[in-house]
Amino acid sequence: METSGSVTPHTATAGPALPEATEREAKGPGPEPYGPGPRAYEGVWRFTASAIEASVPRARHAVRDLLRRQGVPAGPDLVQSLLLIVSELVTNSVRHAAVLSPELAVEVAVGREWIRISVEDQHPYRPTALEADHARTGGRGLLLVRELAREAGGTCDAERTATGGKVIWAALPLAPR
Repeated sequence: METSGSVTPHTATAGPALPEATEREAKGPGPEPYGPGPRAYEGVWRFTASAIEASVPRARHAVRDLLRRQGVPAGPDLVQSLLLIVSELVTNSVRHAAVLSPELAVEVAVGREWIRISVEDQHPYRPTALEADHARTGGRGLLLVRELAREAGGTCDAERTATGGKVIWAALPLAPR
């Protein structure tokens, strides 16, 4: 299912390098759906990638293309924030979890009023957002994710998975604050 460093869909059969819908019930924060029936852009898509540096831009491009293909009503500022969040979360998995988790999963869940981006790996360490240390050149990725989510009126967190790994997610409203 995994080719060297490519982003592949999380399905039973091999597929294209961009995520195809693997829909299941959306989970996580966000308002409960209301009104009749789902909108065309609503759903949950999950794809896997090797925990290597090349997966960072591939994941970002895959999420961008998914949002475009599904017609998600996200403005340019929201899309840029989401893509930066994807980059930061995948980078963290590649840099800090690859030893114990050679594969990571990216999930995009879109509801009527919110979008949730999450990255899951099998490393048990649950990171926290570090405070800004201007003398350091790194270590601010989760702080940035937290601030991007907060500024958009959303939230983020890290949780343990049933398999002992972790999932780090950020949920942002589709409409500007």
